[in-house]
Amino acid sequence: MNPLVARPATPGTFLALLAVLALGPAWPSAVRAADSAALADVVVTATRVAAPAFDVPATILRVPGARFIDDALGVNFADGAQSVPGLLARNQYNYAQDQQISIRGIGADSAFGVRGVRIYQDGIPQSGPDGQGQISQFNLGSASRVEVLEGPFSALYGNSSGGVIQLFTAPGVSPGSVRADLAGGSFGAVRAGVDASDAIGRLDYHLDFTHFSWRGFRPHQRARSESFNGKVDYALGPREKLTVIANVLSRPDANDPQGLTAAQYAADPNQTSTAALAFDTRKDLAQQEGGLIYDRGLTAHQSLRLMGYYGHRTVLQFLSIPVGAQKPVTSAGGVVDLHRDFGGADARWTWQGPLAGRPLAWIAGVSYDTQNERRRGYDNFVGATLGVQGPLRRDENDVARNLDEYTQASFALAPRWTVTAGVRHSDVRFTTEDRFFAAGNDSGSITYTATTPVIGVLYAERRWLHWYASFGQGFRTPLASELAYRPDGLPGLNLGLRPARSNDGELGAKIRVSRAVSAELSAFDTRTTNEIVVVTNSGGRSTYENAGRTRRSGAQASLHYRFSPAWRLRFAYTYVDAVVIDAYDTCTASPCSHPTVPVAAGNRLPGVARNDAYAQLRWGRAEGWHAGVSGQYLGAIAADSTNREFASAYPVFDLNGGYRTQIGEQRFAFFLRLDNLLDRRHVGAVIVNQANGAYFEPAPGFNVLAGLTVRLR
Repeated sequence: MNPLVARPATPGTFLALLAVLALGPAWPSAVRAADSAALADVVVTATRVAAPAFDVPATILRVPGARFIDDALGVNFADGAQSVPGLLARNQYNYAQDQQISIRGIGADSAFGVRGVRIYQDGIPQSGPDGQGQISQFNLGSASRVEVLEGPFSALYGNSSGGVIQLFTAPGVSPGSVRADLAGGSFGAVRAGVDASDAIGRLDYHLDFTHFSWRGFRPHQRARSESFNGKVDYALGPREKLTVIANVLSRPDANDPQGLTAAQYAADPNQTSTAALAFDTRKDLAQQEGGLIYDRGLTAHQSLRLMGYYGHRTVLQFLSIPVGAQKPVTSAGGVVDLHRDFGGADARWTWQGPLAGRPLAWIAGVSYDTQNERRRGYDNFVGATLGVQGPLRRDENDVARNLDEYTQASFALAPRWTVTAGVRHSDVRFTTEDRFFAAGNDSGSITYTATTPVIGVLYAERRWLHWYASFGQGFRTPLASELAYRPDGLPGLNLGLRPARSNDGELGAKIRVSRAVSAELSAFDTRTTNEIVVVTNSGGRSTYENAGRTRRSGAQASLHYRFSPAWRLRFAYTYVDAVVIDAYDTCTASPCSHPTVPVAAGNRLPGVARNDAYAQLRWGRAEGWHAGVSGQYLGAIAADSTNREFASAYPVFDLNGGYRTQIGEQRFAFFLRLDNLLDRRHVGAVIVNQANGAYFEPAPGFNVLAGLTVRLR
């Protein structure tokens, strides 16, 4: 072997490297500190019981809300998620399609929205009964933290739980404050926000309004949005609390510049698809949602939590489906008009106390979620005029609902051993009523059920070192949108799709050497049968089929090292080997009656980066000047199932700095950041299996952002 050719790093290499970095200079004094005093740890709720993440046999990562808003645009979830290993959040710079979110390779092939990863805000589902969610409604300006649950234990959240992302709104605190933010930069980016919070007697509240607009760096990329999030807590009694949550999102006429072919990208990455211009591709999105949460302590050991929510979402989207493809009577047209009512409830009982002198936490609950969607399709032309709403081509009512029962428990078997286990039974039903065809060609129903057990063991070898292992089973039903269209273009539902089922295992170590040095290491393996894959993707409309078996295995590591009061280092690395085990056939054109294009065993799953590394070095304290430099390396990504096209690997570097000060009761802060410092050309996101080869959505070159914040108490 040529010694100049770099070998792929192994998980053992990563563990050794991280141990040297984390424990080398700090080891002697840090271990003495760990032996003499218990280490403080972040308390998380990702497993439904508040507990230190250090004591849970699962990968749980916590991101402070300030990381999304300080020295940042404060609009894109991807901007604050780079330091989370295993999580890949890709900004498509296309606000008609939202951001691409995947966890350990699951969800990477989503055509739009979040697929295979459950989304929650303040405990309220932002994913539907079918498992599809959106992250666009997250109001990051009001977030106290984001928790990310990875690995087997995410299956306890039900259908399509390849991982769980939860955003929590910060509580109101006294003395009250009002914060005003203004940021602006390249490509006409503007964010303006007002945030207010306070605690008065039994009541506390947090309200945030954010406006965002931008012109974009490509033609036909303009977008704007307004979002509001509010949370009010009221203490009804010593052990009773009522929480009211409301959020609103409006994003009218977000333009869709679409992807580029490899040739177009090479010629000019800042150009826009000719079809996007011809059909004026765009999306109008609005959502309103409200929820109530009632918490009551029943006894010293028992508590009850009741949650209910309701919302309404509308989408009007103009696609670039060619006129000729819309001529057959079976076509659903090129304009999608959705009106969705959604809601649900969850009831949960918790018991915490000693059993045989050892701590036990036990939870039992039931959840119900439903969405009722009126789906209409129209031609995207009238005569020779393109990009306008034409005659009705599809009219149906789609209903999805799930009823799930779950229970889980955590028990300290011995001073160093903790066992956590749970099981969830899911019943998911889809029903469609055709209101367009007299024969009801698009009517039908189907039900999927599954029982998913999970178990994990944690061993506390030292006060600063915990080992854990976990295993679980999961399942993922087709999405309502995956059932809506058949690959062959004929009317009717794609009822041949079966749910994907998986076996998921994980081994890991959690290291808390001192308050200044912490690290996490894990190796994982997920084997899936009946993998649901994209078979056709054209003009913004995707269809799906079942493949055979797939595998996603790899390792991840993270390090936080504060080596002086002013200096801090963060590092995250993820390796994912996501491949096809069983060969299958797919299509390269739409419609497609019989897949004939072979996908070989061993091919890489599209949309998944094999290597993802992030590092940040930051200097500064709470007051005064601060600065930071960060870099991310993302490996090559397959754009199609046949692995004929790849988005190239790339590194990008960012630089930021600013100043914070307090004058009396007022705080002032400003920042300046330089992104893509070296003006590196790279792909921001990949549109998997796009039929015309337009896989690539470019990221911007060098760009500048500056902002000012004023907080009044």
